[in-house]
Amino acid sequence: MSATPLLELRGIDKSFGPVQVLRDVAFTAYPGEVTALVGDNGAGKSTLVKCISGIYPTDGGEFHFDGRPVSINSPRDAAALGIEVVYQDLALCDNLDIVQNMFLGREKRSGIVLDEPTMEQMAAETLAGLSVRTVKSLRQHVASLSGGQRQTVAIAKAVLWNSRLVILDEPTAALGVAQTAQVLELVRRLADNGLAVVLISHNMNDVFAVSDRVAALYLGQMVAQVKTTDITHAQVVELITAGRSGNLGLADPGSNGTGAAPADTTPGAAR
Repeated sequence: MSATPLLELRGIDKSFGPVQVLRDVAFTAYPGEVTALVGDNGAGKSTLVKCISGIYPTDGGEFHFDGRPVSINSPRDAAALGIEVVYQDLALCDNLDIVQNMFLGREKRSGIVLDEPTMEQMAAETLAGLSVRTVKSLRQHVASLSGGQRQTVAIAKAVLWNSRLVILDEPTAALGVAQTAQVLELVRRLADNGLAVVLISHNMNDVFAVSDRVAALYLGQMVAQVKTTDITHAQVVELITAGRSGNLGLADPGSNGTGAAPADTTPGAAR
């Protein structure tokens, strides 16, 4: 594991009109590690990921990638750095086969025709590099694949392009027990291959099974980012629901009985 984060965010702010969704967010992701990004619905997880991937512009803050300051103004900028996102809907086309899906929009050509042999070889090498053995044929249509196999294809598609940071949005949300185990094994393998992995999940069992660090968002604030071995299941739940657990989280739990800082004293809060 590297001592230098691959991705480091400092003081990220993001508002939509009068609503401030992210407030002074700091976040790090390390190569060779899985960082679990957790938080309740509305905590700002999706907004943060869309800022990292260049879909949303930020209102303030700094991005550092591989130790140097960078600007991410579009998905193209993120992809050029090696940042890939696998969204919950997977963005796969059922009527296309595995190879066609993995190269969708980035097809290899030989003259004016598609270079099918090269694409098939690269797809096979990527899946082999991830030790994927559940796919029988690269020419299967995605419509014929199970949920776990679809997730595998989506992840393989993300790492095909020399990715360095892969963000996975709820990769096991709709999977059964056996398929969940396969996907979690693949997630762990990505980190073992040296990639930085950000795992968004509401499933605490998944978080503790594969993550090296846990980053907890609460009402748009990053209230803690700690090693998984230094925190308990109960503490993570408290950080998600109240923004504080023992000496972790918000400095002032507030006086309204909810564990949240009062709105009129929260730095940067919308009024």
